[in-house]
Amino acid sequence: MTRDPQKRIFTIPNVLSMLRLCMIPFIVWFYLGKGDNRTTGILLIISGITDQVDGFIARRFNMITDVGKVLDPVADKLTQATVLFCLAMRFPLMFIPLALMVVKEIFMLISGYLVFKKNNTVYGARWHGKVATALLYGTMIVHVFWEKIPRTVSTSLIILSTMMIFVSMIFYLRQNHALLRTSES
Repeated sequence: MTRDPQKRIFTIPNVLSMLRLCMIPFIVWFYLGKGDNRTTGILLIISGITDQVDGFIARRFNMITDVGKVLDPVADKLTQATVLFCLAMRFPLMFIPLALMVVKEIFMLISGYLVFKKNNTVYGARWHGKVATALLYGTMIVHVFWEKIPRTVSTSLIILSTMMIFVSMIFYLRQNHALLRTSES
């Protein structure tokens, strides 16, 4: 057993993140395979709640780990990308936030890796990333449950979510660029 708390793997928050990863195939199956929006929505809400709970537990009980700093956002992004893809089958505009999210995550992966290589530190989520995630989850849940959502409401929610993803991407890229520059000095 490791003595460094940040190096632990099997913590409650990490197990909750793994649970969220395991829920993804069920979300797809219920939405696309069964056409069961209610169960899909419930699973999505449970996924969002476990995301909040694992973050709370990690901070409150000093269970923040390097594995969790990677596993939690991976579970979030895979869930979001999967649900956006599923929703895009009915709401083609969902491909826009999905595409932007993929671009953002590629840039985050590359710049985050470079920062880690320079500083040997994994940085957690910032407020703007949390707001983008909350808006995106809200948009997805509304679209899952509201089968006959008016086009203007749907489009407005998608645009709002997409704009926040873009804002978050800019903030993260600026942050990682600054971290890379300061570590070079």
